[in-house]
Order: sequence, then C-alpha cells, then structure tokens
Amino acid sequence: MIIDKVYDKLKDSSPMTKDKIYKVFEIGKQEKSAFDKVLKTLEKDGRIFFDGQKYIPIDGQKYRRGKIQGNERGFGFLLQADEDVFISQKNLSSALNGDEVLVKVLDGSTGHSLEGKVIQIIDRGNKTVVGTFQKKETFGFVVPDDDKIAFDIYIAKKDIGGAKDNQKVVVKIKKWPEEGKKPEGMIVEILGYKGEKGVDIMSIARDMNIPTEFSKAVKSAAREIPQKVTEKDFAGRKDLRELTTFTIDGADSKDFDDAISIEEVDGNLRLWVHIADVSHYVKESDEIDKEAYKRGNSYYLVDKVIPMLPEELSNGICSLNENVDRLAFSVYMDFDKNAKLVGHKIMNTVINSNRRLVYTNVSDFLENGTVHESVKGLEEDLTKMNELALKLRHKRMDRGSIDFDFPEAYIDVDDNGKTVDVRRRERRTADKLIEEFMLITNEVVAEEYFWMEIPFLYRIHEKPDAERVENLNKVLRHLGLKLNTQNMESKDFQKLIESVKGKDEELFVSTIALRSLMKARYSEINDIHFGLAAKYYSHFTSPIRRYSDLTIHRIMKDLIKGKLTEGRLRYLEVMLPEIADHVSAMERLAQDAERTVESVKFAEYMEDRIGEEYPAIITSITSFGMFAQLENTIEGLISYQDLDDYFEYDADNFKAIGRDTGKVYDIGDKVRVKVVGANTLKGTVDFVITEDIQDININLSKEDRSEEDER
Repeated sequence: MIIDKVYDKLKDSSPMTKDKIYKVFEIGKQEKSAFDKVLKTLEKDGRIFFDGQKYIPIDGQKYRRGKIQGNERGFGFLLQADEDVFISQKNLSSALNGDEVLVKVLDGSTGHSLEGKVIQIIDRGNKTVVGTFQKKETFGFVVPDDDKIAFDIYIAKKDIGGAKDNQKVVVKIKKWPEEGKKPEGMIVEILGYKGEKGVDIMSIARDMNIPTEFSKAVKSAAREIPQKVTEKDFAGRKDLRELTTFTIDGADSKDFDDAISIEEVDGNLRLWVHIADVSHYVKESDEIDKEAYKRGNSYYLVDKVIPMLPEELSNGICSLNENVDRLAFSVYMDFDKNAKLVGHKIMNTVINSNRRLVYTNVSDFLENGTVHESVKGLEEDLTKMNELALKLRHKRMDRGSIDFDFPEAYIDVDDNGKTVDVRRRERRTADKLIEEFMLITNEVVAEEYFWMEIPFLYRIHEKPDAERVENLNKVLRHLGLKLNTQNMESKDFQKLIESVKGKDEELFVSTIALRSLMKARYSEINDIHFGLAAKYYSHFTSPIRRYSDLTIHRIMKDLIKGKLTEGRLRYLEVMLPEIADHVSAMERLAQDAERTVESVKFAEYMEDRIGEEYPAIITSITSFGMFAQLENTIEGLISYQDLDDYFEYDADNFKAIGRDTGKVYDIGDKVRVKVVGANTLKGTVDFVITEDIQDININLSKEDRSEEDER
C-alpha cells in the first residue's frame, strides 16, 4: 500500500520539509495534490507530525508520541506501552501532566534509562485546573489539587472573579508556563470551601473534566419531553400492562432501568425482562443525545449522581416507576425445568410496574421467609424467580464463569455529605437474582443479533495473552500454585480462585489474577467474554445510564421497524467502532472517578479516628511499604520508615524482610495497626503496626459482588 511505503521510507529518514520529501519521492507538479493527501493521512494516523516546518516521523524509537505524567518535583515521564521515557524539568518545554506531546529521545539514553526532550506539545490535557485559591494583596495563586502539576497558577487581580482565600476553584489556563515563569489563569468557577457539602466530590469531577451541569439547550429539550405515555405511543407495541410486573432496586434508587415478570407457559417458566425504551425519547444526534454520548454513562460518586440523561428522562418518563404506563423493550425467555433456554423473543412493549420492591425486603423473604408489606402477594413469583436464578447461576459457574471475591464498601454520609460510616457492602439473594437475570438477557440479545449478521455493539473480554499468564505464574509459583497455560480457559482461573478461598492469600491471589486479565470493553466485533465464559455478550439492560445500551436499542428498533437500509448499515459500520472506543474510555473515566471519590471518603472517615487501633491484614507489599486492610475494606500504607527495623522488599517472594531482626512480613499476615494520618486531598491513609497478631479473626471476604456491573 502506497501509504505504508511512504511511511517506511520516512521513518528511516531525518525530519524533512515538504519540498525535500517531494524530491526524495520524485513527486512531479501534477502529483503533489495526491501526495499531500498521503501525508495528511499519515498525520491523521499519528505516524508523522508536522511542526510547521518539517515532517517528523514518529517511529516509536527516536521520536515518540504520548502523554506526559508529571511529578510534583517538576520532572515527568512520557507514558509508553513498553518503557516510559524520563523527561527532566528543563526538557519539559512547558508541558504539564496530561499533555499529549512529541518527544525526541536523547542520544546516549538506552534500555531502561531512556531520557527525552519535548519538542512539540500536540494537545493540552488541562484546559482547566482545580485547586485551592490563595489570596495575596493584589493577586493570587491557585495550588492545584493534582500533585502531578508542579506549578502554582498565577491569578491577576482582574481574573480572581470574586474567589475568597482558601476556596476551592476551577481556573482556566490563559498562559502556559515558560522558563522561570508560572502558568497564568483566570478563575471561572468557585466550588466552595473545603468541608462544605459536595465540594470534595465536585472538585474531583471538575478535575477529571466530567460534565456536572446540562447546557441550556439540553435542559430546554428535556422540558419539552412529555411526562406521560399516550395512546399514540402504543402503535406497534405489545400491551403487557396486565402482566404482573415489578422492579427490585436499592432503597435509594430513583432511576429504574429494568423490571421483571414471570409466568408458566406450556410447562416452562417464562421470564420477562423489561428495559426502559429510552430510544423512543432520545433521538440520534439531538441535543440530549449529543450530551449523553459525551458523558458516555452516569457517574455514581457516593451521594452524588452525575446522570447521563436529564432528570426528566432518568427519573421521569424513561424510569419504570410504580403504577404508571411506560414504554419498554421486553425480552421473554422460556426455560425448562433444568433452566435450559428453549425459546425467546424481543419486542417493543407497554408495561405498568405494579410494585417497587427493595433488595433488602426481597432478600429477607427469600432467605428467612420474612414478608414485608411491599412483598405481599408476590411471594409465589419471587420464589419461582429465585429457583430459576439459582439454576442459571449454577449453569454459569459450571461453564467456567469467574467470581472474584473482593470486599466492597458501603459509604454512609450525613446530610452535609460527611462520611459517618464505612462498612462492607452486603450482596444478598435479591441482588444476585437481578444480576443473574440481567446477565442472561444480555447474552440472549447479543447472540440473536450476532447470527443476524448486522452491525452491533458487543461487550467483550478477551483471553489474557501468554506473557501476562506467564508473569502471573512466576508469582504463583512461590505460593505453590500454578495456572494452566495450555489451551487456557476461564475455568482455569475459576479453579485458581476456588483453591485459595478462605485462606490468608485469597485476597492477594485474587488481586494479581484479576490484574493479569484484559479489561472488558465495547467492540463492534464479537469476541468471547472470558470472565463470564460467554461466547456472546452485550450491554442491553441499562440505557438510562449507559450509552452503549442506548446504541444497540436503536439498532434493534431499526430492525423491528424495517429501517435497516443499506445506507443505515454502512453508517453503522463506520460509526460503531468510534462509539465503542468512546464509551469504553468514558467507562474507564467513571471507574477512576468512583475509585478516587471512594478513597477521599475513606480518608475523611479515618481523619476523625487518628490514634485509634484496628485489626488488619497485609494485602500488598511494595518497595516503599506495605498496605493493610481493615475489616471495613479501608486500606492504609505502613511505611518502612515507621518500622523499628530497616526493611527491604524481596520482589521475588513478595516479602518485607528486616535487615537486623530478620523479621518477615508476608501477604496475609494479621497485624494490629494505629491510624497515624489521613489526607483527604490525596485520599490516602497511613498506619503503623502496633502488634503482630496470629489468632485474630478478620473476615476480609464478602458476598459475591455484582458481575462487574453485569461485566
């Protein structure tokens, strides 16, 4: 291919002007226009870069492109898939953390000591920065929350915008740093004082560029959406309003994506799963859709929800609320007495949820027969559903589905948003029942559309590569464990996790096993879901909070209505890869935000408990210290500097060994720790060991968690 041939020749050359390139390739006057298109394509693909004078070949060796990871001491790294490149402060050329840059690797730097110089900033990663304002007489500074940004930001008096000393603010960069000069900015938003309700969570969201408000155009469009289903909406839909239907969700839930029903048909159990038909109200490329795509998903940040859709949709007309007509996508699945799927159908429907049930009340009934008022009259349906869910789970585990048994936290906050309690999140029978029904529905939908051979969006989880598994085995070997690498299947991981259940090393083995797996993602090309041991999988069941689900709802509706024309199919083939990449990236952002908020809330809780002691278990050992986890899942760092001996990290055996005493700490050791520090800005907690404990019962496992949010 001519583009590849041009690149192959350019990458072996020094940077050249366009005229020089014309000469090298012997391009005549008539050929220049076509050749320029080749250069443009190479630029777009990120294989060459034009600095305004010369074309620079990005060969991945001498010239590299990537993002900068800053450091509070002023230097940084160019993040690379293989070996990161060190960039000294003088060679950063005003690049800040998160900036996309072009770096030239300096002569003489090789192997594990690559050093480079930023020669071009391609894209600034920080158009705005969140920090604390410090007021002076005639100006001010913003100290960034992100310690990877090594500069304070100068704020001229005219750009202070009414901010007061020590308030958390959002500052827009007006002038980037130069040698000897700080960056300059203007305050565009005042978040409030540290400790005020919601300021910590909003600071994190704004720092991660998560949209926290809907635009006027989106709000206006949302207000125009009707809040009642009309007779006109019934056209082409099956009326299921007489079918006994109910939702089961958390006590605090406000948006209800899914409802369920069950009935006996011809000796089989017919399970109905009804999913909100968001696509009826959110039309492709309208203002609401554009904003939903931008967000990619909803963000659940402890007591703050940043929704994908405006409240009129998420909590209103799209939500399957109690005793109101709602439009839905319904899937019925017929199961025989062994829970084998013997038939199914997908259709557009109208439903009316008879009851809004809560996980706790349903679990109380299924586990010990306690009948809450809300459950009365539904006992038989719930019993049948639970029997089916248990059989479906058993079949899923038999085929090799992996259940990682990590503890999860429930964070309770008061009316002011302050953390008042952290405890283990309890996942009970009702939670598992809903999870199982959503999993099977997502599989059924994915398989049906796969065999139709039409463009679709799948949820895939690829098989881990051989190198990852080999590295895992190097660690497991020291514990007397080994993972089968020949014709490896998910069942091999399942057996590994089962082999350490209830043992001291369970958390450690589960953690490193999870890290060896690929990350689940969205793709327009079907592949296995390794974690679920499923050949076909999609995300269909949560269109209120996931754009991926809304996307496939539209495809399904086009098929039902006969609108999958050749032009539409070609459009989907082009757009689905882009949508898949974007929603995968937004999912990772949401996960990062949720983890960050959780760690900050942990630190807030422990800040009031400095000096208190707790039993803990060592969960990780590093070169700088050990991490220990309390029974409520909060984890803290035990620095080697705070131990009585000089401890060294044995990387081969994952141990900390005292040089003078010979004392050894292993993963899974039980200790008593004192809380000595908590940083609510960084979300970190510090412990010191007060006692080694051999006979203490610390339960760090949990009930089976959700299948990675249905994976």
